[in-house]
Amino acid sequence: MGNGPAPYSKLAGAQEGLTATGVKKDQIFVGDISTQYRSGKTTVDVKVDTYSNVSTKVTYDVVPGTKAAISFNVPDHKSGKLDVHYLHHRAAINSSIGLNPSPLLEVAAAIGSNDVAIGGEIGFDTSSSSFTKCNAGISFNKPDFSAALILTDKGQTVKASYVHLVNPLTGTEVAAEMTHRLSGFENSFSIGSVHKIDPLTSVKTRFSDNGKVAILSQREWRPKSVATISAEYDPKAINAAPKFGLSIALKP
Repeated sequence: MGNGPAPYSKLAGAQEGLTATGVKKDQIFVGDISTQYRSGKTTVDVKVDTYSNVSTKVTYDVVPGTKAAISFNVPDHKSGKLDVHYLHHRAAINSSIGLNPSPLLEVAAAIGSNDVAIGGEIGFDTSSSSFTKCNAGISFNKPDFSAALILTDKGQTVKASYVHLVNPLTGTEVAAEMTHRLSGFENSFSIGSVHKIDPLTSVKTRFSDNGKVAILSQREWRPKSVATISAEYDPKAINAAPKFGLSIALKP
């Protein structure tokens, strides 16, 4: 479960970080180890999971505000992907294309200010000549609250969320999200909260209308190094044990 020594270094302008995570579901333990190496304009991320799958991503800062990244998974030889990210103080554009004979194309864009932002994303599968996603949303942000309205699932689902800052001194926030499925006229909602016990420790909770309860606690035990413990309980899953997770992130 993501414990034990994790080396890091900062030599000749290079930086390395290590993150270990673990989740136990029923009698099965699933975990992964991620490492990041950064030198100059290049960042390399490598993750190895319990099943010996290796995920690699190489990111390069082309010019200020623009990044290009190549990612691939081993042994999946069709997982290669090229991403290009552009960030401006009033706009952002992300695009990706699969590096295979029948690639998946995805483009997402957003524009706005500190108070209002609007954006959308589309995905197109060239192998089937069909759209895989078509989403749009708008958000409103103020110092003490934020609200968002999102149309997702290719226009079949509407999500509305609201976050309110209750106490700036303790960092206490409450949030609610409601989902309405237009096709089946189904509704669901969840509420959550965030509370800072001290400047280095925070606790998050989530309650869903289906009865699921989740709690997460984070502790920054050294600068940029965070330990996270999480748990989730589903009262409807009588034969399943509660889920527990542990994550430790170490950065120089």
